[in-house]
Amino acid sequence: MKKLSLLIVLTFALKLSAQEDRVITTAVPFLTIAADARSAGMGDMGVATSTDAFSQQWNPAKFAFAERKMGIGVSYTPYLESIITDISLLNASFYNKLDDQSAFAIGLRYFTLGEIELRQFANDPGTLAKPNEFALDGSYSLKLSPSFSMAVGGRYIRSNLKLPQNGTEDSQAASSFAVDVAGYYRSKEIAYDKFSGRWRAGFNLSNLGGKIVYDEGGQENFLPANLGFGAGFDFILDQDNVIGLTAEFNKLLVPTPKDFDEDGDIDSDDNDEYQQIGFFNGIFNSFGDAPDGFGEELKEFTWALGAEYTYQDAFMVRTGYFNESEDKGSRKFFTMGAGFKFKSAQIDLSYLFSTSQVKNPLENALRFSLTFSLGEEFIND
Repeated sequence: MKKLSLLIVLTFALKLSAQEDRVITTAVPFLTIAADARSAGMGDMGVATSTDAFSQQWNPAKFAFAERKMGIGVSYTPYLESIITDISLLNASFYNKLDDQSAFAIGLRYFTLGEIELRQFANDPGTLAKPNEFALDGSYSLKLSPSFSMAVGGRYIRSNLKLPQNGTEDSQAASSFAVDVAGYYRSKEIAYDKFSGRWRAGFNLSNLGGKIVYDEGGQENFLPANLGFGAGFDFILDQDNVIGLTAEFNKLLVPTPKDFDEDGDIDSDDNDEYQQIGFFNGIFNSFGDAPDGFGEELKEFTWALGAEYTYQDAFMVRTGYFNESEDKGSRKFFTMGAGFKFKSAQIDLSYLFSTSQVKNPLENALRFSLTFSLGEEFIND
């Protein structure tokens, strides 16, 4: 049992690194956390990497290029482990190839804030609350050509963070629906002078959906709608050694907070006007609404570089770097990870090293993933 103020928890969960008034915050930020150890080991990326069982979060179009009939993945991510031990993100996913051209997948992400003890006065025996959030989603992917696929996905999101009041009232959960639209390119293996190689590229428009409201008639909160895109290349040195390099970029498709009434401060009136922006208009406004113009818009992009070395398709070593502008959250960190595969099972783990003065909630946390690849093999070349 943990006696931790929900306000403290939510401050970390919503935007631990927020330093400026124009840092973009959204509801259900757990959707932006890398939920599997492989992606986390390469700098929180997965839009343009090779297919795995956890592609549902990053780019479901990759499932059309899966090399096995079915895949099952489960992962565990401890959160704020240096402060408390029962906050975590759990992830489970499953994909099934219908044939060589198409696949469907389902996934579940569950974020628990542990147990919080509520007291009205010193001798109050207290009541326990267990705030949590989850997202249940599904997708369908289809090859439109031998080298390119697209996918559509749907997501149900439920957020139960409101605590019971006066020890008697039940908390009320908020919910919303969102969709994803993704594409993935994977070239055939190309022979070069001293090695072979394969190009990869992808994009994902994720979490496109209506705002989420916790109280009837209350404040509406944007979902973390996001544009992710990237490209990579696999250096196939020989049949035993492959090195994959990838670069990816992300931008929240959410309006930038600003001083609408130009009184020199972002106050409640500005927040009221900000909340009146519809989610659809907010997506398009997000590309040109930064108060300081194009330079600030560029700061709203995050970028990541990742590398993965694979030996005999049985042992993997990974590293990566993630960067966010100091004015927009200041998340900066190196990651490292490893994977071990035996027959149809694979275990992955990752670790994060922050390089920012702002503490990262995933520092000192070891993340784990377990994957099973089942059924017949598909040859995508």
